[in-house]
Amino acid sequence: MPTTTDLTSADLSEIRQSALGAADPLGVAAELAAAADSGRLADPQDAGYALALAAEIAESRSKLDAALRYADRAVEAYGDRDDSGATSARALRARVLFRAGRADEAIAALEPLRPALTRHSDAAAYIGAALAAGGRNRVAEEWLTEAVRAVLDERAAAGQTADPSSADEAGLLFFLLQQRHRTRHALGLPHDVHDNLADRLENRLAAARTTTAEDELVFWPQAEFTTVVTRWPALTEVYGATWDDHRAQLEQRLTRRGGTPSLLPGVADDLARFAGIGGTADAATRSGYARSLAAGTGLIAWPPARNDACWCGSGAKYKKCCLPRAR
Repeated sequence: MPTTTDLTSADLSEIRQSALGAADPLGVAAELAAAADSGRLADPQDAGYALALAAEIAESRSKLDAALRYADRAVEAYGDRDDSGATSARALRARVLFRAGRADEAIAALEPLRPALTRHSDAAAYIGAALAAGGRNRVAEEWLTEAVRAVLDERAAAGQTADPSSADEAGLLFFLLQQRHRTRHALGLPHDVHDNLADRLENRLAAARTTTAEDELVFWPQAEFTTVVTRWPALTEVYGATWDDHRAQLEQRLTRRGGTPSLLPGVADDLARFAGIGGTADAATRSGYARSLAAGTGLIAWPPARNDACWCGSGAKYKKCCLPRAR
């Protein structure tokens, strides 16, 4: 990793995505811990995040003693905070305890975190992963069922329907239903009313993701991508959660397709105009906009030569930028 500059939250997120592919991931973990110790974090509040990330890296290499030390320190750094990051760090520590054969301690650490299942999807994912690591699928099913019922009760109290119109509208409920559905499948349990709701929401999400051949080739330059996902957050499901995801998705799609297709560079304001005042960027709107782009000019030929500038406009050579994303 090493760096002489302070690490920002964005830096830590980038390290999270790339650390396991580093030549020396355990060295990266040690550097993260050192950055937290020496105050080399742009935001001191990120100390817990940096140490939890170090714990995950060590755990991934089965260095459980080191992972537990980092996790202990992460929990200490978060202190009394009960946000998603703090809860995730505590659940991560429980997962390492399970893997270290200290199941009683792991369960004791997880029990106080149960209320977080109805508040934070990230924390819920870590709690579920910890229980899975400990072979506690029946406990996970019980906790997730309780959480689903609690969220449905909250919806009812707020006058919301028990059957959300979309996975996007369901939010955390959809995540909990998915987790519960998978856990029940692993346990060989029959479908119940909540499993049926999970299936309906998954089908609605799949329908929202439907794209045309042209829509699959729409490329959003970085500034446009940021505008698109800010204006229509649900489109991260279509175009990728980050610009890196978006470029990787396109490169992989183009590689599978073969030939010499052209990318269709989009403009967020143009998509908004195409949708109309108050319009939504639904599948039909996106497909129509993509077809209009395909009929225009300014398309980007693909693939460039390995040593030519990358098609994404980063300024780097293709072989150093998007070409590796095909993997």
